[in-house]
Amino acid sequence: MKKILMIEDDLELAEILTEYLEQFEFEVITEDDPFKAVSILKLEPFDLVILDLTLPGMDGLEVCEAIRERQDIPIIISSARSDVTDKIKALELGADDYLPKPYDPRELEARIHSVLRRYAAKSEAKEESKSDFKCDTSSMMITYKSRNIDLTNAEFGILAYMIAKQGLVVSREDLIHNVNAINEDSSNKSIDVMVGRIRNKLGDKTLIESVRGVGYKLLK
Repeated sequence: MKKILMIEDDLELAEILTEYLEQFEFEVITEDDPFKAVSILKLEPFDLVILDLTLPGMDGLEVCEAIRERQDIPIIISSARSDVTDKIKALELGADDYLPKPYDPRELEARIHSVLRRYAAKSEAKEESKSDFKCDTSSMMITYKSRNIDLTNAEFGILAYMIAKQGLVVSREDLIHNVNAINEDSSNKSIDVMVGRIRNKLGDKTLIESVRGVGYKLLK
């Protein structure tokens, strides 16, 4: 369940939107005080912020800037202010989307899903960039520290699966059942042989750790 912080001083609107979004398994916390909202974000994890611009005591643009200075979290502006300058300024300050009021709750729900998908893809790309491994399934090419590794189809499948599960233990049975190039009748011994060849081709046998009685773990 994704958790949303809605910073909105129109409590009637907030209630309507909350009831609608809860149908899609979103947990919505509403706060009408922008100062408290910024404090809550420091203390609790949220997946997305819906932010009104006209708030008591602190302009929504200032709230947007304060959030973005501290956190990389999706922000959708929900505002009745129609001045295009506000929209441009909000986007410049790091807002991910701007939804002018009034709007259909269905559009808000669609925008939330769109923004969350973009953030998920960005996070995945960041995680992948931390690894020395790069895996291109379309060309069936794996590189380690920018060096192409010459692999058979089965070896490619094994290493690609390990990269997808990097840092986690992978059993021999996982490899047999999830790597298409491996015959399901293959023995654990044949898996061990292929992993041994992969270790040699990587040039660093410590990269793939043996987990006794289970399988292997590709270290980060």
